Amino acid sequence: MPVYTVHAPVTSNWNLQTTDRFTFVRDGFHVWAALFGVVWLAWNRLWLALIGWIVLIIVVDVAMVRFGVGPAAVFLVDCLLALLLGFEASSLKRWTLSRRHWRQLDIVVADDEEAAERRFFDRWTAKQRVPGNDLASVDRGAPPPTRDVPGEAFSRSLPPSRDEIIGLFPEPGASR
Repeated sequence: MPVYTVHAPVTSNWNLQTTDRFTFVRDGFHVWAALFGVVWLAWNRLWLALIGWIVLIIVVDVAMVRFGVGPAAVFLVDCLLALLLGFEASSLKRWTLSRRHWRQLDIVVADDEEAAERRFFDRWTAKQRVPGNDLASVDRGAPPPTRDVPGEAFSRSLPPSRDEIIGLFPEPGASR
């Protein structure tokens, strides 16, 4: 499953409009970054990375030609550099976001970006709720609260039995 990092701009007030700016960056290999590096970097507005990429390719290619390396080796090195860009594309996105003073909020594992958004916002809204007077914040997975009402059999939960053993051993103190 893909891993996504969630980034948000640094702001003092969190509201619904702020959540529209949250960015999900998928970790892993980016095929389009490897195949069309310059176009991918420009499309994602990674300007410093784009300038660095162009300078790196020019310097490496000129140095290899000056040392008399054949065109096949130059092409192989360019392909390896393209693979490197494909593997490090998400790191370049995260680096650019951190330079813009965005902060990483969370790491989410999901099948696709939509599922990652859903999973993140479910967790994030649960953390943002204030427990007082918020009926939606009740944990629905817990058993209902019980009251000790005299005369009603189901008002009090039964204490656990001392004879009941959960596990692999049928009786307490039995040999293995």
